[in-house]
This record gives sequence, structure tokens and C-alpha cells, in this order.
Amino acid sequence: MLAASVALFILAALAEIGGGYLVWLWLREGWPWWVGVLGGLVLVLYGVLPTLQPQSFDFARTYAAYGGLFIAFSLLWGRVPDVPSLWGASLACVRPC
Repeated sequence: MLAASVALFILAALAEIGGGYLVWLWLREGWPWWVGVLGGLVLVLYGVLPTLQPQSFDFARTYAAYGGLFIAFSLLWGRVPDVPSLWGASLACVRPC
């Protein structure tokens, strides 16, 4: 069950980052309209994947756990994170008092 949960979190992270990137390419880089549509479909998949979690987490706990994984994948997507990216990631991961 843990492996399925981790796999769903990884797929959700890839869907959010990949879908957002496809929409970016369409709107900001002038790629064809179908790239934007594909990005939108991938983002819909991102919205569905966390609901398939086999664990009995509630919505807040599921998205909190996913948030940390998303930060890690975002840094990996950029390959070589710069100082502002690392600063933002560390600030987001600090536990509030």
C-alpha cells in the first residue's frame, strides 16, 4: 500500500509540473493550441490522482504530504536550482511555530 501511495504522489507531481509546463509552452512560447489542451488534460489528471490514494488520509493531510514532494520535484525539474529557488523551498518546508 505504501508503494502505491508513493507512486500516486510521484505521478501527481509529474502531472502538475508537466501540465503546467505544456500550458506555459502554449501561452508563452507560441506552441500550437493542442499543446495547451494537452496541458489542461494533464492538469485535470493531476486533480484526480490524489483522490486515488489508498490511505485513508483526509484532503488536508494528502495535499500537505504532496506539497513537500512537489517542492522536491520542482527543484529537480529545474535541474540546477538557483539561490532564490533553494531559499523558497527551505522557507516552504520550515515548520511553523
